[in-house]
Amino acid sequence: MSDEPIAFIDLKAQRRRIGERMTTAILSAVDDGQYILGPQVGEFERKLATFCGAQHAIGTANGTDALGLCLMALGLKPNDAVICPAFTFAATAEAVAWLGATPIFVDIDEATYNMDPKALPLALDMARRAGLTPRAVITVDLFGLMADYDPIEAFCRDNGLSLICDSAQGFGASYKGRRAGAIGDFTTASFFPAKPLGCYGDGGAILTNDAGYSELLRSLRFHGKGADKYDNVRIGMNSRLDTLQAAILLEKLAIFEEEIAARQAVAARYDNALSDFVVTPFVPAHCVSVWAQYTIRIPATQRARFIDEMKARGVPTNIYYPKPLNQQTAYKRFPVAGNGLPVSEKVAKEVVSLPMHPYLDEETQSYIIAAAREALAGVARVSLA
Repeated sequence: MSDEPIAFIDLKAQRRRIGERMTTAILSAVDDGQYILGPQVGEFERKLATFCGAQHAIGTANGTDALGLCLMALGLKPNDAVICPAFTFAATAEAVAWLGATPIFVDIDEATYNMDPKALPLALDMARRAGLTPRAVITVDLFGLMADYDPIEAFCRDNGLSLICDSAQGFGASYKGRRAGAIGDFTTASFFPAKPLGCYGDGGAILTNDAGYSELLRSLRFHGKGADKYDNVRIGMNSRLDTLQAAILLEKLAIFEEEIAARQAVAARYDNALSDFVVTPFVPAHCVSVWAQYTIRIPATQRARFIDEMKARGVPTNIYYPKPLNQQTAYKRFPVAGNGLPVSEKVAKEVVSLPMHPYLDEETQSYIIAAAREALAGVARVSLA
């Protein structure tokens, strides 16, 4: 085990592995001098689409813009409603609110932390009773696990709703043989450095199988340009994937499959060592998680003590997320489906994530596991509803 502090996500280890190739790729992009929409952007978009089985990939400046662009492509407007989970990062609902529309929050499945399909009819009823026009559903592939898409897709088809898959944490995962990016009207990805496929700054992408949407999105990300950049035919935004980031992502995409496999091994070691102590992540047999986070459950009254004891042993932890969106100041005014969000509010008090990345060696992970088992001694196991 190294003398360096344990990293929650070790980005330096990946850099050491592909450092020479990465340096060459970055310098090549710099020397080419095409810093906006250079050839690396187009190459990355093509390879990204091929990787996940989508027809089109459109690079964006970040994952939040990617969500906003999808909603702009749908023509979202005030008095429209979009159904989304509350147990997620704010960007999911933020993009809806940008356009003056209303996010309607639904609860999650306690086992997977993803949107509960059974809550969708409640949200639809809430929207209609509020005089809103339901337009779309935004799922979130939380912690690297894809949502339960079969019933969600059926619900959207039956009710004329568009489906946007927020796969900021789930890109690279699969559901019943389909990869993130090949499901829904749109899939959005984030390449924030800590994501499973991350760049050296901000970056994002949209995946779609619709050629018309692809053309529209390419216009919207470039100020709504038409035939050229001085012929703006619609109101858009400035959200282009940077050429340097595309060059970096090309090198990372080349080893992404190997890193996904390594994440499976890390998760399996955690499962084997901790499942008798705490609630460990549940992955349905038909899914492959990309393990953006490895999240366990601690009773709410004992979580802070566990975190302190892990810190005392030199092991970092994080909480994703301490408050569901319906409890946050900026989002309290938006409606929730049914009789509240009891599962989201419960798990927010119990979840805690352990170090997870593809370069977590067995010796270091064994130390983390031993520290966790010591810190968990005497802690009651969370009971699932």
